[in-house]
Amino acid sequence: MRCPFCGELESQVKDSRPSEDGASIRRRRLCPECGGRFTTFERVQLRELTILKRSGRRAPFDREKLVRSISIAARKRPVDPDRVERMVNAIVRQLESMGETELASHVVGEMVMKALKALDDVAYVRYASVYRDFRQTEDFASFLSQEGFGDESLGDEGASEDVPGREPAT
Repeated sequence: MRCPFCGELESQVKDSRPSEDGASIRRRRLCPECGGRFTTFERVQLRELTILKRSGRRAPFDREKLVRSISIAARKRPVDPDRVERMVNAIVRQLESMGETELASHVVGEMVMKALKALDDVAYVRYASVYRDFRQTEDFASFLSQEGFGDESLGDEGASEDVPGREPAT
């Protein structure tokens, strides 16, 4: 494995252990040239996946891009990074087990939406706003009401006699 610090082609594995979910192996490495220490992860890849974009362009599936987009949606949310990692592993396993080598991008997007909805509502809405290409506040409002995030959840407790223009709760 090439050293990320000095570019040396060889490095020594000092420690190997499986990740918590058993989907990868974590290796601590040492560069004999510069003494730099770094970590690598080894994962099983069942097949090469190609993503068919909306534009018709084909691109190789990029697991790290999936991790980045989900991490951005979950930024500053109480979501454990290990849960994101497990979620990504589950999505990748699902994609690989579909038996197809070429998948439409909307298949991946819908899998992510479903997984994020179960993980965190705010991350789900953030991801949806990019995935569904929201342009204005009405797009958000429409999506939120379709998904059951409307203000009807306030019920009568949300009404107040002290708020001007609002009818008192009966």
